[in-house]
Amino acid sequence: MSGTGTAFSGLLGQEKAKKLIRRALSSERMPHAFLFRGPEGVGKQLFAREMAAAVNCRSRERERPCGACSSCRKFRSGSHPDFMVVSPDKGAIKIEQVRQTSLALSYPPYESQTRVVLIEDVHGMRAEAANCLLKTLEEPPPDNLLILTADSSREILPTLASRCQLVPFYSLSQRQTVEVLLGCDAGLDQDTAELVARLAEGSPGRARLFLQTEMIAVMRKVTAVLSDPSLHPDRDTGALLQAAGIMADSKENLPSLLGLLRLWLRDRLMLVCGLSDRSGRPEGGGYGTGRDRVNNWSLPRFFDTLETITAAERQLARNCNRHLVCEVLLFKLSAPFNGSEVE
Repeated sequence: MSGTGTAFSGLLGQEKAKKLIRRALSSERMPHAFLFRGPEGVGKQLFAREMAAAVNCRSRERERPCGACSSCRKFRSGSHPDFMVVSPDKGAIKIEQVRQTSLALSYPPYESQTRVVLIEDVHGMRAEAANCLLKTLEEPPPDNLLILTADSSREILPTLASRCQLVPFYSLSQRQTVEVLLGCDAGLDQDTAELVARLAEGSPGRARLFLQTEMIAVMRKVTAVLSDPSLHPDRDTGALLQAAGIMADSKENLPSLLGLLRLWLRDRLMLVCGLSDRSGRPEGGGYGTGRDRVNNWSLPRFFDTLETITAAERQLARNCNRHLVCEVLLFKLSAPFNGSEVE
């Protein structure tokens, strides 16, 4: 594979990953397995697909993947017979999936020199599935390349990681995240892209999820209620219950919504302390002027509110009723705090 350039110029960020992958592709002896490990939504799967295309690119005149040869065209259309993707089934790779993959690897590739298998989110594997995969990694069939992806915040079997070449991935900058978002959606305005990029904390995948599931719109409705200077929990029960219902209807996205609420409060805390928020703007950072009831909160009130959100997250993890959790949360956030603020 030496003597040919490799192209990842269309992928933003991850310069260390690009360097390691290019070095591996130009080597005479490429490792049989890689572990792409990093935060969720930063491009691990995208890089894996690009690497798979590069491995089997038939061009000898240009950088790989060239995007024009018959192999690259099949990768682009998702029809390459020597590229397999193993995705979690209901949250985890099952042992039967690993067994089926191992059986497929025992046969030679259909038309390429190397079959590439992408196994996604191995951090969610149960022990029996991980041990089954370990056997394949210890005795890899020839002409096969395995690429495993894992979230850096989750633990994986140490022996599994030790059998792979580690390629670390990192969060993107806010500028890079904005660039990805605007490139994916021509109708997205700059202000919304900057707001979502900041809240996603360097994860374009998470940012796109926020947009696709309308979490930003829900977030704005909830924060508008909490910020209303005329709000009183005894008098405005209907508004709070409606906002809680909107939150609860987010269902599986509710934990992410609570994370957004925490980030919003951190931004507001910086404003109250006389600092700009993390967008660099002195007022609101996409949530309005910032001149509202939250400006009257004391530091203890902010810290107590953050603890209240953490408690709500723990309750959701214990499968408590999400409507009740959201109602209790919003009523607590809207209630006076030891009489120390002018509400």
